[in-house]
Amino acid sequence: MSSQPPRGYGRPLRALGAIPVMLALAVSACGGASSGTAGGASTGGATPQTFNFAMITASTTQNAFQEMAFGAQSAAETIGAINLKLAAPNGINPTQEVAMFQSAMETSKDGIAAMTTAPSNFVRPFSQAVAAKIPVVAVDAAPLPASNVTTFVGNSNTEVGEVMTREVIKKIPADATGEVVIGNDIPGLPLLQQRINGMVNVLKAERPGLKILGPYNVGSEPTQNYNNWVNLVKVNPNAVAYLAPGDQDAVSFLRISKQNNKHYLVGACDVDPVALQAVQQGYVEALGDPWHWMKGYIAIWLLDENAKGNTMPQGWFNPGTEVVTSANVDKVIAREANNDTRYAYFKPIIDKETANPSAYIKPISEAD
Repeated sequence: MSSQPPRGYGRPLRALGAIPVMLALAVSACGGASSGTAGGASTGGATPQTFNFAMITASTTQNAFQEMAFGAQSAAETIGAINLKLAAPNGINPTQEVAMFQSAMETSKDGIAAMTTAPSNFVRPFSQAVAAKIPVVAVDAAPLPASNVTTFVGNSNTEVGEVMTREVIKKIPADATGEVVIGNDIPGLPLLQQRINGMVNVLKAERPGLKILGPYNVGSEPTQNYNNWVNLVKVNPNAVAYLAPGDQDAVSFLRISKQNNKHYLVGACDVDPVALQAVQQGYVEALGDPWHWMKGYIAIWLLDENAKGNTMPQGWFNPGTEVVTSANVDKVIAREANNDTRYAYFKPIIDKETANPSAYIKPISEAD
């Protein structure tokens, strides 16, 4: 059994960025027999077979991507007999991420899970991997049809936006007027637009007197996101609410609220540790939790099942979602303490979903 990387509070994977354009962190997990073949080599059944997988994510600098990597890491450790390599650029950089994926095609031929904020950049590398008979699972962002990837693990992002907004509008009277400012961390990324669609659906249906402003490009990197929200708050200081689909927005609003000595009505997404503190302290009303950790775990589980000879299902596997409010934030903070606590929290859900995976699969074309 090789040594494991540190298990922290969503931050240790930042270290990956120090080694760009290469697979930077390996997790080996021992145990668990398999009758398949790894990398074309047969063990003859004498010892547990080790499969070589990779998990590629979009950046080391944002909690959402770190959560997916942690989920993949936990799968490697708890399933066993998996050599997992994790890689991500230090900041969103699709060109570097493609290079990492191409490196993984050489070292992790038993399967690759990949999350990208630029699906169009991955059409060619995905299709090359498929042509080379390397199993590929797209994570979080649905693959484009030309990529030839037929398995996708992701939640309903429309649902994420809807459940978060329903919590926020509990603080807004049904006949209220005024403005709601919506930000978008990565304009053009379908999954974030789907979350915004969910927000807008709820606002129009349940608070029709409100005027929706945006969505405005607020950027996804921490400094960029903070500066853009500072400007939007200056321009719209009396907005009824501020909503956004990413994991930096709640972090930015905690700083803005404390600096301005004012509580704003805020809804955002993902479970960055600082965002959870913002909910706990009453500065953020709700967070849509897309269960990124579950997506990483399920992607590696699917690859492992495939490597063991069980055909990987085609379609969209939706592990589910949750909403974080003052009522359950302490529980979620406890979940996020380390990877052992994440696994303990999600294990009953993992057991249920992996016992009957077909119940969680729909056509990729229905992914919303």
